[in-house]
Amino acid sequence: MTYDIKDINLAKRGKLRIEWASNDMPVLKLINERFKKEKPLKGLKIACCLHVTTETAHLAQVLKEGGAEVLLCASNPLSTQDDVAASLVKNSGISVFAIKGEDTKTYYNHIKAVLSPKPDITMDDGADLVSTIHQRSPSEHSNIIAGTEETTTGVIRLRALAKEGKLRYPIIAVNDAMTKHLFDNRYGTGQSTMDGIIRATNKLIAGTNFVVCGYGWCGKGLSMRAKGLGAKVIVAEVNPLRALEATMDGFEVLPISDASKIGDIFITVTGDINVIRKEHFLLMKNASIVANTGHFNVEIDINSLEGLSKSKRRIRDFVDEYTLKNGKRIFLLGEGRLINLAAAEGHPAQVMDMSFANQALSAEYVAKNYKKMKNEVFKVPDDIDKNIAALKLRAMGIKIDKLTKEQEKYLASWEVGT
Repeated sequence: MTYDIKDINLAKRGKLRIEWASNDMPVLKLINERFKKEKPLKGLKIACCLHVTTETAHLAQVLKEGGAEVLLCASNPLSTQDDVAASLVKNSGISVFAIKGEDTKTYYNHIKAVLSPKPDITMDDGADLVSTIHQRSPSEHSNIIAGTEETTTGVIRLRALAKEGKLRYPIIAVNDAMTKHLFDNRYGTGQSTMDGIIRATNKLIAGTNFVVCGYGWCGKGLSMRAKGLGAKVIVAEVNPLRALEATMDGFEVLPISDASKIGDIFITVTGDINVIRKEHFLLMKNASIVANTGHFNVEIDINSLEGLSKSKRRIRDFVDEYTLKNGKRIFLLGEGRLINLAAAEGHPAQVMDMSFANQALSAEYVAKNYKKMKNEVFKVPDDIDKNIAALKLRAMGIKIDKLTKEQEKYLASWEVGT
């Protein structure tokens, strides 16, 4: 078994933290029990490019119990938990290629490392794995039967590939599952982003002007959590429907150029490039805090920030102080990368339980059905989504009603009116 991690001696601590997270992942536990008996992934190699966290470790273990050979690399250079990587190698026999803080060259070398053994299935978070594959000759990875994608940004990239007719194998958009984006994006991102900001800065959120750039599911969750901590939330949007929704949810909506003049903390969560740019930095108040919780570190125009600055220093872990030529200071958190994983631990295990249940069951689904699937991006099958929701409710001790035969008939007919 090959691997590239920071320190194998961190394995003991990582094992304990993985066990702690698994306590709050009952749905994956149930899937693990079935996978252990049925081995639906037997003989398959799965290359995973995911955040190497305690929750991901549990997913990797479940996939292995299902019979797969699992190879794991990081989907973000700052999101790796080195003790978790060590435990997966030492205690679970899983090949991991991930080191927290790795440079860009190492990051892509690790992606190449998980692709080297010729995987059958890819499991991606941001589509860097798939993008790397599609930059190579088709003959290099002709054995890949299907894949899955975890996040909004990755799904956007894959749909662009499919639209151009260039996607080489079918992929299930795990992000589109209701049990994923409703909980992971809204509750997970909302809480973990606030956690990352507070750990990095130790700032009081109450009373601040908190600018959220983007009001998708992640932006909604973040706005909700910032408001709950007492911030005055300002939303910047380009989509009129989302801007209207933010307004009706009680938030002030402003163009980013106007919000830049009054904001104290700025968070980008759009999936697009250069959301906060040169002209916005120049308008900001002294000591403004800027961070990103979108998947890639492209939402904040860091090159422009550096060009405007006369000095830069690391004033605190995960906080870089840029002193502009006009004397104002701007604090960039986590080098513009995912702040919830750069400075904190990412989503709580209760949230990732459903996200990774979707990953595991989608991997099983494509293993059984790939021959019938076209080279397109597919939604998670509804029965998988509903099954995960039902399992989660059961684990939480929550019971729900069932339709009567009369009610089912009424909903399926047109004859009965008022």
